[in-house]
Amino acid sequence: MRDSFPVTLKRMAPRLFPTLALTSAALLALTACGSDYPLGPEQEAAAQHGSDLTGTLSGAGSSAQNAAMDAWRAGFNLLHPKAQVQYSPDGSGAGRTAFLAGAVEFAGSDAYLDAEEMERAKEVCGPGGAFNVPAYVSPIAVGFNLPGITELNMDAATIAGIFKGEITNWNDRAIVEQNPGVELPDLRITRVSRGDDSGTTENFTEYLHAVAPDVWTAEPSDAFPSDFVAENAQGNTGVVSMVARTEGALTYADDSAVGPPLGKVNLKVGDDYVPVSSEGAAIALDEAEPAEGRPEYDLALELDRTTTADGAYPLLLVSYHVWCTTYDDPEKIELIKTFAEYVLSPEGQAAAAESAKSAPISERLSERAIESVERISAR
Repeated sequence: MRDSFPVTLKRMAPRLFPTLALTSAALLALTACGSDYPLGPEQEAAAQHGSDLTGTLSGAGSSAQNAAMDAWRAGFNLLHPKAQVQYSPDGSGAGRTAFLAGAVEFAGSDAYLDAEEMERAKEVCGPGGAFNVPAYVSPIAVGFNLPGITELNMDAATIAGIFKGEITNWNDRAIVEQNPGVELPDLRITRVSRGDDSGTTENFTEYLHAVAPDVWTAEPSDAFPSDFVAENAQGNTGVVSMVARTEGALTYADDSAVGPPLGKVNLKVGDDYVPVSSEGAAIALDEAEPAEGRPEYDLALELDRTTTADGAYPLLLVSYHVWCTTYDDPEKIELIKTFAEYVLSPEGQAAAAESAKSAPISERLSERAIESVERISAR
């Protein structure tokens, strides 16, 4: 990465925090969130005036982003009540397909566009194609339904063995030995995977392939290997709902979707077992490197799944917003940039963290991403 970047929050303030007319009630509602994600000084000042930004922006994709997207849309609407952002959480694969077909202005995706998709994007986006910016960082939880048990320790090989169908019972020796003192039932494991093309699946299988390659021999993919499927459901909420209804079941899902009554797996990293958390995901993200062979303005990242950094939780996803470098409608450019920059701002990232338990991207990465957004133009 470069050592310095010319874009600063002060420079982008005129677009990110435009003047805006709020009713007293709406302004109080916005500032009431101050203890969790206070407004920046530019936003607070802007909230006393009027925003003339209008138009409708459409996106589709990652269901993992859905809770964060709800927070982004709500915050953005308070700042720009005449503008509207629509988002359909159909899954990362569906979102990329819709974007590459020109059906939406942006995609939310838990995996960045690959080389073939980047080339295809030129048909919709013009010669400059598309670019990916990290918008949402979240750990992936392995959640299970065992009444009375809220957490279990597992290494990657055990998780891989379960989802491959080689470990079939909860009192299997591989699980028992990592959980001394826990009374594990003699109960069949029902593994539940995503039935749709999913960036969460791609990140999950990438982790298993990197950390337990002798067990998980299948290549990473956004489609769960058909040879290993037991049960499946659509989206993060779908798999979590199925597990919640099925004693003895387990799944993988964005951590924001996994809550009681499900328990969660502590992941073995180095010599320790690390609980799922946004803090652990942030530590693992610090180990990431820029993906090779990408355009300068594309911020695709390669995660180090095998990191043993203290406190790191390397089973995470970096979810991207995918934008065109150019758009046909010049009147929509301001709306696109304003929303994209709000999402990437400290305020937007804090709103997502509060709503979805995500890990905010660093200030440095935020500035780089905003610099990329600034390149968007009309053609």
